[in-house]
Amino acid sequence: MSYAEPAPDEPVADLAVLLGRCAEGDQKAFRTLYELQSPRLYGLALRLMQQPALAADAMHDAFVQVWQRAAQFDPARGAAEAWLAGLLRYRAIDILRRRSRERYGHEPTDEVDPAPDALERLAAAGDDAALHRCLEQLEGAQRSVVLLAFMEGLSHTELSSQLKAPLGTVKSWIRRALLGLRRCLEA
Repeated sequence: MSYAEPAPDEPVADLAVLLGRCAEGDQKAFRTLYELQSPRLYGLALRLMQQPALAADAMHDAFVQVWQRAAQFDPARGAAEAWLAGLLRYRAIDILRRRSRERYGHEPTDEVDPAPDALERLAAAGDDAALHRCLEQLEGAQRSVVLLAFMEGLSHTELSSQLKAPLGTVKSWIRRALLGLRRCLEA
């Protein structure tokens, strides 16, 4: 399908025609579409997101999708404005869902285990040679986080910052290291 070219002196305001030309790879049509619709879509995104940076991200993602999926627009099924707003809305919802799953700085409270574990029993028995042997068997990252956490007293969040690793990764390293130490010390 080919979309009609506007006359040089005629402004292009038909969004359906612009979307059709975008589907054909017309960058000028995409630029025109962006210039016509970005203020409206940014306003909508800002209402949905309540944060300018997130609104800009949602609008950017929506326009990337416009470029990639312009051929999917069907004027018989609805107005171009509604199609564009729908793309933006779905991108905004995706961003909000991703952010709701991310917990920055959230660290569950530490609960004290009333039963002594293998490390505590080892320390009470004064047998530190076994602890050193088991620490040597750990991978480098696991050994580092255990030593920093237990010798330096760093929290999970502090470890994450110092090691420049995601909080979940640091927690996994510590858990795996402690399980490895337990297996080694109980053997």
